[in-house]
Amino acid sequence: MPLLQLIIVLVVVGVILWVINSYIPMQTTVKTILNVVVIVVLILWLLSVFGVIDSLQGIRIGG
Repeated sequence: MPLLQLIIVLVVVGVILWVINSYIPMQTTVKTILNVVVIVVLILWLLSVFGVIDSLQGIRIGG
């Protein structure tokens, strides 16, 4: 994956998370859980992209 595409994905996810945190009214605990889940998924995705973990390639979500 090209570096520019990786940066664009990270910026888009960050902006979406910021919009959700800023403009959608939620309890603080729900926002915290959402932030933690998004960060963990991004870290796992980045580790997979850089080849640190290869076990995510076998996981299929959906059909």
